[in-house]
Amino acid sequence: MQKTLFNSRFTFLIILISVLTSCRGQNSEVKLNGVSLVASREPVSESHIKPILEVNANAVAVMPFAFLENLSSPDLKFNTERQWEGERVDGARKTTQLLHSKGLKVMMKPQIWIRRGEFTGNINMISEEDWKKFETSYEEFIMLYAKMAAEENVEILCLGTELFAFANERTVFWEQLIVKIRDIYKGKLTYAENWDKVERVAFWNKLDFIGVDAYFPLSEGKSPTIVELRKSWKPHKIQLQNLSSKVDKKVLFTEYGYRNTDYATREPWDSSREETSVNNELQSNALMALYQEFWREEWFSGGFLWKWFHNHEKAGGLDDNQFTPQNKPALNVVKGFYGEMITD
Repeated sequence: MQKTLFNSRFTFLIILISVLTSCRGQNSEVKLNGVSLVASREPVSESHIKPILEVNANAVAVMPFAFLENLSSPDLKFNTERQWEGERVDGARKTTQLLHSKGLKVMMKPQIWIRRGEFTGNINMISEEDWKKFETSYEEFIMLYAKMAAEENVEILCLGTELFAFANERTVFWEQLIVKIRDIYKGKLTYAENWDKVERVAFWNKLDFIGVDAYFPLSEGKSPTIVELRKSWKPHKIQLQNLSSKVDKKVLFTEYGYRNTDYATREPWDSSREETSVNNELQSNALMALYQEFWREEWFSGGFLWKWFHNHEKAGGLDDNQFTPQNKPALNVVKGFYGEMITD
C-alpha cells in the first residue's frame, strides 16, 4: 500500500513538473536578437555571415530598396539592373537562403530611399491621381517581396518603414494591402513606424507585431550613465507597454541603435556626419540600458540592431562615429547580452 501511494505521488510529481515546464516554455518567448544587414553591392557569402553568428544574433533584417525622385513623385523604381545586388529581389533571396542555411531567422524589410535623403515619413502626393499611381507602384514593390518571402519561408515581413503620412492618409489602402499579403504569405507581419508616431498607426490590430524604430530621445547629457539612461527610458517604456496592452500585440524594435558620439542619446536618429566627437562608452551604455529595460519583458519580442555591414573586417572601427558597433567596444555589449539571452 505504501509503495503504491509512493508511486502515485511520484507520478503526480513528474506530471506537475512537466506541466510547469511546459507552461514556462510557452510564456518564455525566445527574443529576436537581430541585426539590420545593409544591402551590399556584392553578393553576401558564408564568410560574411560568420561575424553575425559570433555576436550571438539569431535573426537578420534583409533590406532591399526602392527609390523615389522626391516626396511627391508617384513612381517607385525598384529591382532594376542599376541597383546593387542586395537591393534587388535576387540578391535578397540569395541572402535569405544563406541566412536560413546558418539557422538565422529573417525579417524581410523593403524600404524606400528618396533622393537627397529626404524623410520618407513626409511622402505626400499632390493629387488623388498621383496617390493612386503611387499606391499601385508601392503595392507592386511590397507584393514582389511578399511573394519571395512566402517562397523562402521568411519568418517576418515588414510592410513599410517610417511612412506615417502615407499610412495615416491612406489607411484603407494599407488594410487592403494586408489582406492581399496574407493571401500569399503565412508568416508574421509588422510595419516599422518612427518612435514619435507609433501610437497613431491605425492598423496595428491587423498585424502581428507593433514595429517601432526606437530612436527615443533619452538625455541631454554629453555622456549619461546606464542608470541615468534607464531612468529616462521609463516614460517611453510605459507608453509602449500601454500600447501593447491596448492592441494586444507585442512590441518589436524593427530598428534600434546609437552612434558612438557625445550626446548620442539626445537625438538618437541623427545620422549627420558633422559631429566629430567619438564616445565609445556612451554607445555601450546606451545599448546596455536598452537591453536591461526591454529584453526580459513578456510584451516585448526583441529587435534589430542598426546597423550591420556585410564586410565586417572593414566596418566601423574606433575612429568611426556612425551607428554600427562593429569593431568598437559596444560590440562586446551586444555579443554578451545576446549570448546571455540565448542561455536564459
